Amino acid sequence: MALVRCDFFSEALGLNTSMMVILPQATTAEIGVSGGGADGDPPVLYLLHGLTDDESIWLRRTSVERYVAPLGLAVVMPRAERSFYTDEAHGNRYWTFLSEELPQVCRSFFRLSPRREDTFVAGLSMGGYGAVKWALRQPGRFAAAASLSGALDVAHRRDHPTRPVDPALWHTVWGDREVPGSDDDTVALVGRAGVDPPALYVACGTEDFLYEDNLRFVEAARARGVPVTVDFSRGDHDWAYWDDKIRDVLAWLPLPGARPASGAAAPPNAGRH
Repeated sequence: MALVRCDFFSEALGLNTSMMVILPQATTAEIGVSGGGADGDPPVLYLLHGLTDDESIWLRRTSVERYVAPLGLAVVMPRAERSFYTDEAHGNRYWTFLSEELPQVCRSFFRLSPRREDTFVAGLSMGGYGAVKWALRQPGRFAAAASLSGALDVAHRRDHPTRPVDPALWHTVWGDREVPGSDDDTVALVGRAGVDPPALYVACGTEDFLYEDNLRFVEAARARGVPVTVDFSRGDHDWAYWDDKIRDVLAWLPLPGARPASGAAAPPNAGRH
C-alpha cells in the first residue's frame, strides 16, 4: 500500500485543505501484509470522518490501511470540519466540495476508476450521515454506501431531549433552513429513493445514543422498499465498535474478485430487509 497525505487548494472552499489517501500496491515481500493490486484503475472508497475528527482519524484509530491492503482498493479520506457535509448557511460549501470537486481532484491526482460499480462511500457518525446523503442524492455515482453509527435523522436529532445538537452548530450549518423533507434529511431522501439506489449498509450499536435514529432510517427504507443490510448489535459510539465494523463493511462491498480483509466476516445478525 501507499499512504499519501495530500494538501491542496479547494476552489469550492476557497482555502487549502487536506486528505489522506491509501493507494493499492501489489507486494509479495512485505512482512505481515499481503498487498493486492488492481488491473487498471482501482475501485475507490470515500471514507468520511465524524464531527470531532479530521482526515487522519481513520488511520489513527483503526487499522483500515492493513484491512484494505489485500483488496486492491483505494481509500480517500477528506477533511470536512464540523460541516455535516453540507453547504453551510454561515460557513463554507462542504457539500459542493465533497460531491463535485473532490472526485474530480482525486481523479486528476491519482488513477481511480470513475465507474459507478467501482465507487463506494462510507463513514461514521456525522460521516455516516454524509455517506448516505451523498449516495442517495447522487445514486448514479455509487454502487454501495455504508453508515456506522450514523446521524441518520438530523431533523429529529436537533430537538432530541437527551442529546440535542448544539444550537450554534445547527445555526452555522443550516441557519433558518428547514431540514425536514429537504435534501439534507436522509430519512426523507430514502423515502424518495428511485428504482436503482446504491446498496445500503447500516450498522449501529444498541447502546449508541443514535440507535433510535438508525431505526427510524431503516424503517423508512423498508417502507419504501429500499434494500438495506442491517447490523444492529451490541456496541456504543466508540472506536472499538467502528474498528470492528469497518472490516464488515469492507467484506460486504461488491469488489469483484476481492477476498475479505483479514479477520473480516459477514455480520452475524446482518440481513437484507
